[in-house]
Amino acid sequence: MTADQLSTLSDTLFSTSVGLYSLAVVAFCAQLAFGRRPARERDLVGASAGAGASLPPAGARALPGEPAPVRRWGRAAMLLTAAGALTHTGVLVARGMATERLPWGNMYEFATAVVLVAVVAFLVLALRSPGLRHLGLFVLAPVVVSMVAIGLFLYVEGGPLVAALRSSWLAVHVSTAILGFGVFFVSGIASVLYLVRSRYEARGADAGSGIVARMPSAATLDRVAHRTAVFGFPIWTFAVIAGAIWAESAWGRFWGWDPKETWAFIAWVVYAAYLHARTTAGWRGRPAAWVNVVGLAVMVFNLTYVNMVSAGLHSYGGVD
Repeated sequence: MTADQLSTLSDTLFSTSVGLYSLAVVAFCAQLAFGRRPARERDLVGASAGAGASLPPAGARALPGEPAPVRRWGRAAMLLTAAGALTHTGVLVARGMATERLPWGNMYEFATAVVLVAVVAFLVLALRSPGLRHLGLFVLAPVVVSMVAIGLFLYVEGGPLVAALRSSWLAVHVSTAILGFGVFFVSGIASVLYLVRSRYEARGADAGSGIVARMPSAATLDRVAHRTAVFGFPIWTFAVIAGAIWAESAWGRFWGWDPKETWAFIAWVVYAAYLHARTTAGWRGRPAAWVNVVGLAVMVFNLTYVNMVSAGLHSYGGVD
């Protein structure tokens, strides 16, 4: 295939991914609307609800006794999400083949890759712990909104890298930044849901009904948020360090307080504070979750405002 054909294929797969994710959102909505409440904490995270409790093993039935139609909606939602992830991967593969480079040389490609990592992270969690499939609506809905925004506002035609990005550090620094951001995306959503669910549970186990009642328990959401943040934090740490090494190679200094560097460091501090808060008396629970939500807001601000509005050495191509 020619470069133009590959670029067209990439654009087509992008639209296909949005369509599949949108259908998955509908299926997840149906699962929540017609399903029962998820199993209690002991069914989702094991008999022990302590800090050392683990997520349920793969294959565990977290929603016993659900009607067959509801289970079919859940399976359809997962299949649509997986199909969307495959076509989403194809977007970047075709883009990379068309441009003959790594497909994250501008904001469109970077943001597309971040969303893909978030979807894959959710799929891994949901396959390992089926009870977490109830998070699908709350992960896939922001994914669809993000993909539409990326297509409308960040899309650029594929082309060669600018001179400043022609370095082997692109594969190291930007790749790890994508992985870290994608994982933090899921962690932040889990903390937002924890804040909602914990307030619901504070009113009593049987208070109210509807979507909130069918979410995983607050304890489960808190553990998901914490463990994904624990996974993403060293990756983001490495991304910041790799960026400093690349900066020394490219600009002759490790750190210059460029807006992008500054906000990447602020994000690192916020997530370090979140992980510390999770072990500090008085900060566990809702206060720590709010710190995690702030971390996600900082990451989004770093990607959007810092890249698109502020001026700095990272302004070229709108990349991290």
